[in-house]
Amino acid sequence: MKASRISVMVLSLAAAPAFAGDVDLSLTNDSVKGQVNFFGTNNDLQLGTGYTYHEGSRHIGNVDFHAQGRTALGNLPTTAGIGIRSIFWEDDRVDGGAVGLGGYATVNIPRVPGLSLTGGLHYAPSILSFGDSDDMTSLELRGSYRVIRNAEVFAGYRYLNTELDSPFRGDVNLDEGVMAGMKIFF
Repeated sequence: MKASRISVMVLSLAAAPAFAGDVDLSLTNDSVKGQVNFFGTNNDLQLGTGYTYHEGSRHIGNVDFHAQGRTALGNLPTTAGIGIRSIFWEDDRVDGGAVGLGGYATVNIPRVPGLSLTGGLHYAPSILSFGDSDDMTSLELRGSYRVIRNAEVFAGYRYLNTELDSPFRGDVNLDEGVMAGMKIFF
C-alpha cells in the first residue's frame, strides 16, 4: 500500500510540468510534503493539491481553491489569496478531515531581490469537519529566496492540528515542525 501511494506521488510530480504552475517539496524532521499548484501568481484563481506522509504511517491529503490577486502591504508588493483548503487524513485507527476557510499572503522584499515572506492560515470549525476530526487548524510560515528565475529555496514552520471527536477525545498535531524545501516554477 505504501509503495503504491509513493508511486502515485512520484508519477504526479513527474507529470507536473505538463499542467502545473509550480511544484513545492518540503521536509520536516517527521514528514515529507509535495504540493502542486496549477496556476501561476498572475492568475485570478489558484487550484492546488498536496500529499504529506508523516512518520508512523499517517497520510494527509489536501485540495486548495483560492481567489488570488496582487496588492500591496504598505509599499511592499504582495500576492494574496482567500479561499478554502480541504484536508483529509488517515492514521492507524482514526481518520477524518475538514474544509478550512482562510487564505495566504506572499510579501516580496524589494530591497533584497528574490526574498519573500509567506504566511497561510486556514481554520475549520466542527460544522466543517468530518470523520474523527472535530475542528482543524492549518498554519504555514516561510521565508523564501529565489535562487534562479524558476526555482526558490525556503525555510519555515508548518502546523496542522485537529481536535478529535469522541470516543477518542484530545488534541492531535497531525504535522508540526520546522521545515525546509524548494519550489520549482513552470
